[in-house]
Amino acid sequence: MKDIRKKLGIALVVTMTTVTFATAYGAATAPVRAAAVENIHVNPIRNDEPTYQRINQYKELAMYYYWHGGDIQQSEKDIFKGITLKGKYDVVENAFKEATLLDPLDLNLKFSLASTQIIQKKVPEALQTYKQILNLDPNNFNANLLYGVYSKASGDDAAYKASVAKLKQIDVQKTNMYLQKLEQTEKIFNEKLITTAPANVQSKNHAIVILGYALADDGTMKEPLIERLKTGLAVANKYPNSKIIVTGGVPKQGITEADAMSKWLISQGINKDRIILENKSTDTVENGLFSTAILEKEGLKDVTVVTSASHIRRALAVFKEADHFYSKMNGKAGKRNFTNAVYLDYKSLEEAQQVSKDEKLVIYRDLLRTSGIWQYPELQR
Repeated sequence: MKDIRKKLGIALVVTMTTVTFATAYGAATAPVRAAAVENIHVNPIRNDEPTYQRINQYKELAMYYYWHGGDIQQSEKDIFKGITLKGKYDVVENAFKEATLLDPLDLNLKFSLASTQIIQKKVPEALQTYKQILNLDPNNFNANLLYGVYSKASGDDAAYKASVAKLKQIDVQKTNMYLQKLEQTEKIFNEKLITTAPANVQSKNHAIVILGYALADDGTMKEPLIERLKTGLAVANKYPNSKIIVTGGVPKQGITEADAMSKWLISQGINKDRIILENKSTDTVENGLFSTAILEKEGLKDVTVVTSASHIRRALAVFKEADHFYSKMNGKAGKRNFTNAVYLDYKSLEEAQQVSKDEKLVIYRDLLRTSGIWQYPELQR
């Protein structure tokens, strides 16, 4: 056991003998993320420290809770006195609220606050935060775009149209590009979900991409991941010449999702030479971006995305946007063909085909993240 105390005010007790890291969030090395955090000590933020240091403390706290969670009651007692916290994202939200009070001119802090409100589906609060940004910077493209898209997701078409009109005044070419992205994504809402191996897939240059799911603390796979693998196995057996990409990089007990998935497929008779591990991604957006880099490298043109029915539309939106980016970056006109195969985590296929307002919200959110608009500017994609 080693007590690791952060100079900026966050102290962590983890079950490790050696740890190296730059910060408590994104720059942390894999061992820190993989560590079993037993306790989190949050030192009160003092008013006799420089402003930048107090802001950094709140940012550190926010990003740590975003990744790991922690002792909510302790945060109430030591940091957010008089505020009742209901979960880890309450800590993240209130940390950014406090940071924005310390520097109300920093728009990135407001973007981060709005993103946390979106994660919690507090759309009216997020829209109000974006409105504050727009009051300060009316021509901010990202703020106008986010305000418009989330207004659209909540059913406010008038606000969406007004945002589009403003965006076209700012940058008509960029606006039209995003309108095309939204149009393509909205077609995915009507995507027919396939619960078996898809038919008529080109067997040459075809890839099966199986998306990961968080492992249990002991490194074992949970039911949704096993069911995704079973679906992927059926596709792999139907198309024996296709490569298989397993994507997921968050480690538990030193095992990534991709590691566990690969071992399971091999145990079911899949030749290990067919399997490509993508073991760096931490969420759906990174699943798409990092797997697409592999598709490019391997020259794989057709893709069957395998995941849960509740996740497939978001995954397809991300993969198609990632494909668009790589095609543009590499100066190629052609786009990949995407099919799907899903583990049905609904009572019926008819229910699975319905797209809720909440699902649209997260689909739009991850589309925008994949396009390059970070949730937490300079901190977390």
